Amino acid sequence: MKIEISTKIRQACPQLALATIICEVKNSATSFDFWREMETEIQRIKATYPLEEINKRPEIAATRKIYKLLGKDPNRYRPSAEALCRRILREIAIYKVSTLVDIINLVSIRSGFSIGGFDLEKIQGDIQLGAGTAEDEFEAIGRGLLNVEGLPLYRDDAGGIGTPTSDNERTKISDNTTQLLMVINGYSGKEGLQEAVNHAIQLLERYAELKSYKVVWID
Repeated sequence: MKIEISTKIRQACPQLALATIICEVKNSATSFDFWREMETEIQRIKATYPLEEINKRPEIAATRKIYKLLGKDPNRYRPSAEALCRRILREIAIYKVSTLVDIINLVSIRSGFSIGGFDLEKIQGDIQLGAGTAEDEFEAIGRGLLNVEGLPLYRDDAGGIGTPTSDNERTKISDNTTQLLMVINGYSGKEGLQEAVNHAIQLLERYAELKSYKVVWID
């Protein structure tokens, strides 16, 4: 499997860098110890950012910029990192899903990068990152059909699998996921990506029985 970036996305965001982690893991219910780490990060976000400033974090602002360049309103279709941080600042609880999903959410909250998380065994063929169109049918996780026209969209041979706003039901992480693909979207460039990768690997080792992994950079 390889990931290619379309010319349209390259032209709109020449500084784009992706960090992908391909790994063998075990999913489970989220542990108390993990959630203690999440709560620590929640308190850090509350102490650091006012609600009206969260969309100015460089990683979030850069993702919002690509939305605008592709014709999408980032206030209506918020990048996932921004949406998670806004929940925290609006005193809305961060949902517990599973260890793997919650690890991705924690890395996203801490780094500001929107992160795709996919069950690798559900992906068909190679992946391309392009711009969504009106013809793309996309069933977002927990949201139903999502209008992905103008969103950065990852597609495999069977259709869309993820955007910075939401991933697709077809390739989502389940309780039985053992082969994980994590894609960290650096629309602001490479700065901070290595730290996000290191954080993700540490959490996967600590809480998801990480057996093997490979990090692939695309820039």
